[in-house]
Amino acid sequence: MRVMIIGSGGREHALAWKIAQSPRLEKLFCAPGNPGMAEYGETADIAVNAVERLTDFAREQDVDLVVIGPEQALEVGLTDSLIAAGIKVFGPTKAAARIETSKSFSKSFMQRHHIPTAKFAVFADNIEAHDHLEKIDYPVVIKVSGLAAGKGVLLPETKSEAHTAIDRLMVDRVFGNAAEQIIIEERLTGEEVSLMAFCDGTRATPMLPAQDHKRLLDHDSGPNTGGMGAYAPVSIMPPDEISEAVENILQPAVDGLREEGIPFTGVLYAGLMLTPEVPRVLEFNARFGDPETQVVLPLLETDLLDILQACVEGRLSETDIHWKNESAACVILASAGYPEKPEKGKIIRMPEKLEEGTQIFHAGTRYENDQFITAGGRVLAVTAQAADLPAALKKGYKLVNQVSFEGMQYRKDIGQREIQRPAKSAGNTSYRQSGVDIDAGNRSVRLMSDAVRSTYNRHVLAGIGSFGGLYDAGDLKGMQDPVLVASTDGVGSKVKLAAGLNRLETIGEDIVNHCINDILVQGARPLFFLDYYASSKLKPEAVAAVVSGIAKACRESRTVLLGGETAEMPGVYAPGEFDVAGTIVGVLEKRRLLPRPDLAEGDVLIGFRSSGPHTNGYSLIRRIIEKEDLHIFRPEMNSSLADALLVAHRSYLDLLIGLIEQEDSPIKALAHLTGGAFIENIPRVLPDNLGVQILKNNWPVPPLFKWIQKTGAVEETEMYRVFNMGIGMTAVVDPAEVSDVMRQIPEECWVIGTLVKNSEKKVVLV
Repeated sequence: MRVMIIGSGGREHALAWKIAQSPRLEKLFCAPGNPGMAEYGETADIAVNAVERLTDFAREQDVDLVVIGPEQALEVGLTDSLIAAGIKVFGPTKAAARIETSKSFSKSFMQRHHIPTAKFAVFADNIEAHDHLEKIDYPVVIKVSGLAAGKGVLLPETKSEAHTAIDRLMVDRVFGNAAEQIIIEERLTGEEVSLMAFCDGTRATPMLPAQDHKRLLDHDSGPNTGGMGAYAPVSIMPPDEISEAVENILQPAVDGLREEGIPFTGVLYAGLMLTPEVPRVLEFNARFGDPETQVVLPLLETDLLDILQACVEGRLSETDIHWKNESAACVILASAGYPEKPEKGKIIRMPEKLEEGTQIFHAGTRYENDQFITAGGRVLAVTAQAADLPAALKKGYKLVNQVSFEGMQYRKDIGQREIQRPAKSAGNTSYRQSGVDIDAGNRSVRLMSDAVRSTYNRHVLAGIGSFGGLYDAGDLKGMQDPVLVASTDGVGSKVKLAAGLNRLETIGEDIVNHCINDILVQGARPLFFLDYYASSKLKPEAVAAVVSGIAKACRESRTVLLGGETAEMPGVYAPGEFDVAGTIVGVLEKRRLLPRPDLAEGDVLIGFRSSGPHTNGYSLIRRIIEKEDLHIFRPEMNSSLADALLVAHRSYLDLLIGLIEQEDSPIKALAHLTGGAFIENIPRVLPDNLGVQILKNNWPVPPLFKWIQKTGAVEETEMYRVFNMGIGMTAVVDPAEVSDVMRQIPEECWVIGTLVKNSEKKVVLV
């Protein structure tokens, strides 16, 4: 087979080295190649963006397969040109490569296909970017949308630095046209891991995970670079975590690109942040990573050429890929002045013979006067492999000490984070190996315990950690005729949106407040609450975030969070997904039980403001927003869609309990507008002989609901059947009491309807 590699860096040298090991290789061409690649094939001095010349050369040399290394060649459409010439290419088309070449496209694509990533917003105007920065309250990363050789990511530590970064990118144009658009996104916490996958347009098959070292200096200090070293594999991403990332990230990306008519063939690289909840995508690349390739390929046992051919022929599923049970490490040797102004033209001295298991990949070199000369920022990639990482690093740094050139700089702490991790014992088959981590469950309890206990009062006899919660009901003896009221409910598919956006703060508040409102409509005050959290895999920090929200809502409503349950059920829930439910118990005097029996024709319906969709309608909402950018600021809503849709469900306890418990309460009935909204919920509190006429023009419908109706082309009746339309709770009062009730409510509320004699329809919209 005649193969041509496009590119001239350390990544391409590693590809040439690996492909040259294939017995099926007949001839290798490298364009433009480098002095190291010349050992394995014929070099051709053609730039990677010279599309016509590269296409003509490949045709003239009867090349069977072209392997594209650098992203620049993908961006200018080299793949498209070669395919048009009838030449097979391992590398995506220009359209598919936008998943790397346009970060704004990539982020929106992830949002459309529910691929977990950070909160973000895209800007083409620096003033709007500055304004957005003032509205958010989380640490940010600022990225250029276009290609910037791996350096277009700024990590400001303060808001002032962030404003300066915006001006550097959009006003000073330090990265040129790459900053025509910038992305401001939430800075995620955790460890970064690179996971590459072979793709054939339909399937994504993962390689070994690697960890890159982006910063120039030891201890992750100094400016960002294209990468100063790497190692593989990474223990914090074991096989089950890799499978989860494929299922939730890589395969959905391949599926999404195919669904959008731009199937992806090549290497899809996911730069992941292992957050406490789920792995989240920092960025996608559309090619082999550099320097990750230099540590992953040495561990590949299967013939690389066989894999590449299977990908371009769409039969990756038929190919078994095997990896060595070893480790590899790479140390980048860089020029003085890198990354800002690398010095060039320095003589390189290297050993003539290398120890077995080591390799020097050329990245920025040229050969003249019988010697190697520095010709770039990253000059060489020194790689070693061994039975384990410490041994590989020992061999690698031994070789580093045998290489020299004036001003040579490199990191001395490659792989140290991995070496310092606690050792993991192999052990016997365990519950954890089956997918259930008891230790994670215990840690979840520890993390949430303080939040739970913050809701306790003198009535709690036994709470968290007990088999059952104990609540002293002695105070009920002081009531004349106590009635206990209980309700159980869940948050529903809103949790899927929250999980996909990594926004768990309000989900706990949702379930508590929903349940409080459900017993409030019968006149009850809450006593205690029990929660239930279930997922495929417990992430202690995620559990703690949700339960902290539950505890917050309980404290605000003076409700005891008496206990709960966390359940880990692999195979029942999809990876990364979870569910939240709860049960509440409250009490009231029997004489105050709602609805009252004296409801009558002419009674007036008063509506109280909702905080958003609350916890209903999200199955429909998720369909409508599938292709929307959830993170851009929408002036009509004064927020992004993500912010508007994830506002916590409002509790009406403090607003209404005083009126309910008045001796001669004016409240005849309450209806909580949950699932079924106006059409289904209000009739639940009415006798058979009464219906309700809703005056739908009597209150301002919030812009979010108008947007949902217009964007989703939802019929008006369906809107009032699914959504609360800005009214989360309604009260029925006598017409003579309306003014007094509205005077006692410390916020704007509206007369939204009247009770009428029952017609064929219980609810009529007018």
